[in-house]
Amino acid sequence: MKSRSITRRLLLLLCLTTSTLWLIAAGLGAVVMKSEFGEIFDSALQQTGDRLLPLVVDDLMQHDPSQVPVLGTSTLIPESDGHLIYQVRDAQGRILMQSHQVSSAPFPAPLQPGFWENGEYRIYTTAAVSNTIFVQVADSIAHRQTSTMDAVLTMMVPVLGLVPLSLVAAWLIIRFSLRPVEVFRQSISEKDQGNLKEIPLTPLPRELQPIGRSVNLLLARLRSALDTEREFTANSAHELRTPIAGALAQTQLLLADLYGPDAHNRVMQIEASLSKLSRLVEKLLQLSRAEAGIGATGETVDLIPVLDLIVEDFKRAGAERLLYRHDGAARLLGAVSEDAFAITLRNMIENALRHGDPNQPVDISVLHQRTIVVTNGGKPLEASQLQTIRKRFQRLNSTAIGSGLGLSIIERLAEQMNASFEIASPATNRSDGFEARLTFAAPQGLLPPV
Repeated sequence: MKSRSITRRLLLLLCLTTSTLWLIAAGLGAVVMKSEFGEIFDSALQQTGDRLLPLVVDDLMQHDPSQVPVLGTSTLIPESDGHLIYQVRDAQGRILMQSHQVSSAPFPAPLQPGFWENGEYRIYTTAAVSNTIFVQVADSIAHRQTSTMDAVLTMMVPVLGLVPLSLVAAWLIIRFSLRPVEVFRQSISEKDQGNLKEIPLTPLPRELQPIGRSVNLLLARLRSALDTEREFTANSAHELRTPIAGALAQTQLLLADLYGPDAHNRVMQIEASLSKLSRLVEKLLQLSRAEAGIGATGETVDLIPVLDLIVEDFKRAGAERLLYRHDGAARLLGAVSEDAFAITLRNMIENALRHGDPNQPVDISVLHQRTIVVTNGGKPLEASQLQTIRKRFQRLNSTAIGSGLGLSIIERLAEQMNASFEIASPATNRSDGFEARLTFAAPQGLLPPV
């Protein structure tokens, strides 16, 4: 199931909430605006009628009552420009004056002071001279609606620009706010068997600190479990090696004291069995340590001195076929356990000595300050055979010395040391032989050599 993004969810909810609240506010504003505009237009109608009334009365008093004058006539269509229009009527409803020559019909509003409205006009009526002269001022309803709609649209249009800006602003704010979560996630992802240090809680916000404390508690338990396992493995190795080595030594002493051919052969078989058991126990203990995760550490070390010591140990043990070549100034840096590196190299060299052609040298080379190559002579192997020897307890020759665990141990430790392990046959630039190549990742902050 695909996990949902907190950032996307927060962004969507914030934008929907902001847009909804803005639309609600705009709708309420439109209602209030319509009411306020109505009051403004009514006030304009009333002021116009009240100011026009004394002028009309004065003008009518100066004319012959038998005539019906028309003042201020215009060819403008009142609905087109929003101008107020008026009519002056007598008590019988006759039009004495009007502002526009639109129609000779009087307004439908009754001759009573106050406001009146139909679907077309909002009309204000005021009276004078004992309710014998009436002034009616009208405003178009369509004009009022158009004005209100224009104002509402003016208020709503900015939303179209504010919504994208709100999206960008919300995204930036959310990313900034969730930055401690991302740092915390990165800190957890960096934890492995070689780096189980506690995560600093100071940079975390208060809401994440309980989670950080729980993670640190889990890391502490894991460190304790791994330390216990490593201690048990080390103690077991010592406890197993000692009696086997003692039995083997006693067998060798017994072999020196026996002279009968049958007894001598039996003791030699016992010695061979004990030697095989000793080697198997050693490999099982190495595999156990590899499974316990001893490969990585948090400190970068130079592995060349360890490699020098391993090669020197093999030569002192009689491995004269070793050819060790590297630049005197070469360095092999890696954030790995020196013990795990020693186990890995010993298995690589042991495999080359045991399974290679005894008449050909075993070449050990350090390349580009990152790669160790161990090459031995011998009949080239097929691809299927290379796959077979990678499996545990698998050997091409069942009578050969060995347990079939060497490559499994190397691969497990190489994974923990953040290194790649490759085997090939025939060896590079050769038509025969076997090649094992261990390549370390470039340390952080250093560029790989070219």
